[in-house]
Amino acid sequence: MAAVTSTEARPGTKAKVRYVRMSASKVRVVLDLIRGKRVTDAIEILEFSERLAAKEILKCLRSAVANAEHNEEIPVEELFVSVCFADQGPTLRRFRPRARGRAGRIQKQTCHITVEVSRLTAEELDELRERGERKSAGKASSKKKSSGGDRAARVAKSKASGADTAAAADADEAADEAVDEASDDTTVVEEGDEAAEASDGAEIEGSVTEEADEADETEDASDDAEGAAGAAGEEE
Repeated sequence: MAAVTSTEARPGTKAKVRYVRMSASKVRVVLDLIRGKRVTDAIEILEFSERLAAKEILKCLRSAVANAEHNEEIPVEELFVSVCFADQGPTLRRFRPRARGRAGRIQKQTCHITVEVSRLTAEELDELRERGERKSAGKASSKKKSSGGDRAARVAKSKASGADTAAAADADEAADEAVDEASDDTTVVEEGDEAAEASDGAEIEGSVTEEADEADETEDASDDAEGAAGAAGEEE
């Protein structure tokens, strides 16, 4: 966007701030930052500037924008800073006492700030509108895509995860059943082994008892034989 340096070259709305207690050179440094910028961008630059002149320039710019909106009915989005400059104002002279009765001169400079805002051309307005439409269309498409495609993807992902979870649960159940069956078989085998051991123990105990009975019978027989022999000896 080309900067306009003459106030008569292009129609616009301007505002002035006179007798600002600041030198014109300090104000011109800030004015160079906003010259040719859109009003919204210029306001943002001035709000974040650390120079003291930015406050006075921002007041003048807001006044020019208010004049354009009230008098010309131009929205702030279609305005840009076409002209801005600072003129030297009257210098206030003050004196300070010095040594040996002398006086030191103090010069307090002032300036006049002028800011003019103009409407963008038809080509620039068309380009601005197209840019806004593209931006809004991009936002709408991204929102639609995020609300539609992402949702479908999330649903499919949740279904897949649900199927995987169900398959994993079935596999776990089958594994649990197999473990239970194996434990039942082991229990049956253990019970059979215990029964066999009990029967073997009973047989062993029966055989031992039979042998003890036989030994007792043998001892009784030997005792009877010895008693009979003793009785026969006494008779002789």
